[in-house]
Amino acid sequence: MKKILFFSLLILSVIRVNAQNDAKLDRPKLVIGIVVDQMRYDYLTRFYDKYSDDGFKRLIKDGFSCENAHLNYMPTHTAVGHATVYTGTTPDNHGIIGNNWYDKSLNKSIYCVDDFNQKAVGTKKEGEQKSPYRMLTTTITDELRLSQNMHGKTISISIKDRAAVLSGGHTSNGSYWFIGKNEGKFITSTYYMDKLPKWVKDFNDLELPKKYVKQKWETLYPIETYTESIVDNNIYEGAFKGEKSPTFPHDLTKLRKKNNNFDLVKSTPFGNEIIVEFAKAAIKDENLGKGDYTDFLAMSFSSTDYIGHQFGVDSKEVEDTYLRLDKEIAAFLKFLDNNIGKNNYTLFLTADHGAYQVPAYLMSQKIPGGKLKSDDFKSFLGKISNKYFNSDKIIENFSNYQIFLNKDEILKLDLDKNDVAQILADEIINYDGVLKVVTARTLQNTNFTSGVLEKLQNGYNQKLSGDVFIVTNPVNITYSDTGSSHGSGYSFDTHVPVIFFGKGIKKGNTKRLVPIIDIAPTIANLLQIENPSGTTGKIIEKALK
Repeated sequence: MKKILFFSLLILSVIRVNAQNDAKLDRPKLVIGIVVDQMRYDYLTRFYDKYSDDGFKRLIKDGFSCENAHLNYMPTHTAVGHATVYTGTTPDNHGIIGNNWYDKSLNKSIYCVDDFNQKAVGTKKEGEQKSPYRMLTTTITDELRLSQNMHGKTISISIKDRAAVLSGGHTSNGSYWFIGKNEGKFITSTYYMDKLPKWVKDFNDLELPKKYVKQKWETLYPIETYTESIVDNNIYEGAFKGEKSPTFPHDLTKLRKKNNNFDLVKSTPFGNEIIVEFAKAAIKDENLGKGDYTDFLAMSFSSTDYIGHQFGVDSKEVEDTYLRLDKEIAAFLKFLDNNIGKNNYTLFLTADHGAYQVPAYLMSQKIPGGKLKSDDFKSFLGKISNKYFNSDKIIENFSNYQIFLNKDEILKLDLDKNDVAQILADEIINYDGVLKVVTARTLQNTNFTSGVLEKLQNGYNQKLSGDVFIVTNPVNITYSDTGSSHGSGYSFDTHVPVIFFGKGIKKGNTKRLVPIIDIAPTIANLLQIENPSGTTGKIIEKALK
């Protein structure tokens, strides 16, 4: 009888343990976040027929694609995009309102991730002291570590410091970015560590950038097959320094000296290749996806942005860059399959913003466009200030299409700040190329629910932003005559890919409007962890099993 009771209790104990094991959360071993800098949604469709079956097409066919995903704020810049993707909220909450912005308390322009309480690690180059301290909320990467009692690792990497720092969050185990010029290596700051890990030093010792600047950038396929882009030699593209025309092939060996040596790599597809190789090294040497906890790898491809800025949306260079990136994505997915396991990782791919087509090119096709000359506009503001207030000191700063008023001068002249702002708004609306002008008081007292003013409001941070906000006509910009840029709240800047892939993800797509802030809460729900602290996005339920 005692034996029967013993074995009965033993069986019940085994059943209970198995039930507890079965009840454990079935999380992926590794989450990979990929942000492709300046990737418009239509790059997926425009070049689709030329993509391989194993890169972007695999993500679309075997994953869940949001075909109508948009950034729901402006300005649409790199730092803001990465902060928004990873916090699940907009700049009015997370506090990253630009790459650079005017600091009203310091009376000077600041850079989003500068932190002069830190020191650079891996270089003696000045200006590389970085941290995420200006980001006011947590990220999905922070919440994953917090949910596991700070177990599990977060590693973030990019060519750009702001992309690596902001996507890694406040609790990153290591955020690494690339510096060019005469160094060509990955570095970090004392916010994360006091010295580079051996694997990063070993990777830097491979000197891969040297290989890339000793070759030509030629098209991956015959250039005559690149029928989705305009002629190679045109007036809408910017050439590298030392080139007579912005045309293939680009001889990097000859160009490197006049283009800051290894900085040249950033503006070629080879910058993306370096990121993939560095990501592979991080996975192997940090043992990501191999432990008892879920790890997170945040990757950002920045070369796509540098190339878009220089050559423009419709260039052969952009087309070649995405065809090459497709092959890199395919190789990376195969690496993940082999090293992590097909059912052990979850990945999302998106972009921090899109880009507009070169205004001069659009105008050549009888499409409206134009250039807002910053110096002329500042002169116009000076005339208004003198006309109404008899002072040229009313406006303290104009940047990022925002006017910051000089509060001391307004007080000295016994004026009302809100009256001054409204007078400026009423005059600026008459300036050629300006579509809308609103004051900070309007944004505080009105709830916009659609259009560019809703996006402007989501990008307005009451503590940090300016006093008067200007929205230009579509593709009326302050930029060079060649190449593409971004920053507006229009579809060409806001419509980006959002694709989920891997463990826990359904195959399929949605055509409904998906704001970019929905990525973080969707991943949080898949992982069954808390949302980032400022999250305003919603779960994309259709994407999850």
